[in-house]
Amino acid sequence: MTDLAAIRDAAALLRGVVHRTPLTPSATFTRLVGAPVHLKTENLQRSGSFKIRGAYVRIQRLGAAERGKGVVAASAGNHAQGVALAAASAGLKATIVMPRHASMAKVVATEGYGALVLLEGENYDEAAARAEALAAETGATYIHAFDHPDVIAGQGTVGLEIAEDLPEVGMVVVPVGGGGLVSGVAVAVKGLRPAARVVGVQAEGAAAFVASRRAGELVALETPGSIADGIVVKRPGSLTFEIVQRLVDDLVTVSDEEIASTILLCLERGKILVEGAGAAALAALLHGRVKPHPAPAVAILSGGNIDINVLTRILGKGLAKAGRYLQLEVPVMDRPGALKALLAVVAEQQANVVSVSHDRLDPRVPVDRVEVYLTLETRDAAHARSVLKALRRHGYPVRRRAGPAED
Repeated sequence: MTDLAAIRDAAALLRGVVHRTPLTPSATFTRLVGAPVHLKTENLQRSGSFKIRGAYVRIQRLGAAERGKGVVAASAGNHAQGVALAAASAGLKATIVMPRHASMAKVVATEGYGALVLLEGENYDEAAARAEALAAETGATYIHAFDHPDVIAGQGTVGLEIAEDLPEVGMVVVPVGGGGLVSGVAVAVKGLRPAARVVGVQAEGAAAFVASRRAGELVALETPGSIADGIVVKRPGSLTFEIVQRLVDDLVTVSDEEIASTILLCLERGKILVEGAGAAALAALLHGRVKPHPAPAVAILSGGNIDINVLTRILGKGLAKAGRYLQLEVPVMDRPGALKALLAVVAEQQANVVSVSHDRLDPRVPVDRVEVYLTLETRDAAHARSVLKALRRHGYPVRRRAGPAED
């Protein structure tokens, strides 16, 4: 089993290889949570996540015969990059099996580190089954994403750094997929700061640990899913589950909507880019899934490898929900000056026009009218309601295409 001594050994092995990422207090998130909040910024780690830690330790401890046959791994993205980078540094051949729908940004980054990427399976578990079969066929060593003592020890160095850098830590909140990070962090934090609480956070749609703890045994989910692809796993690891049962104080869940709003908040208020999994711990604090603690709470931002297309959708939906991105359908008379008059009302309300288009073929609109599609920037939800009221006051039967309730 992984213990504090094993984590200290892993830290020695990683010295000069990985970054000792900043542990920074956040005035903004402290105010929003109502208790002291620090951020452990593993999104700034090499390869963009904490995964390089466990992968490097595991690969460095391979014997000469194992090294000669290379390594195989399965991953939705971050473990893939960690293994690819660790294998490249050791001069080993790496083959990574990733789900067919894996983020293209993560696929390209993994290939950029020199690994061969195979896209197979609909999810992590199917990709893992193929990777294990490939390892058996070729004799390569399978580098598990979470359920191996060396990997757990490597991830535990995150907790070691937290406990050393913030001796007064009262709580560490950790995103949980297969459990490698939360297991290692729990061993380190409980070993050095026994009074500190360790809380794991899962996505609502992929809460295998929550189900397993409730059942008292390993439970496999049928079809897990979440925008936080880095923590979508069907079944906990056997090693990690034992540690979580023994050392982790609580397990909670957050919704995809809460994760998305936290990604947006991190960008806008914290100037921090995180992926879905990386936002989960902070989301739990911000949305009251974890009770504030009088001693400082640390949220681990586990990764920043977010697909730009996903980020664009999150930003658009987040702005719409906040009333700052308003999409409208407005039927107007099909005659000269009609569009100008409509936009004049928008201008009076000091809303900014992002885009405007029209459709003469919409079957819902009478033949003497045209459907105008407007995308507007507004200050907040109150401003958005003001724009809607002004348009209706001028006789426009406006319909909203996205955003929160009008009243």
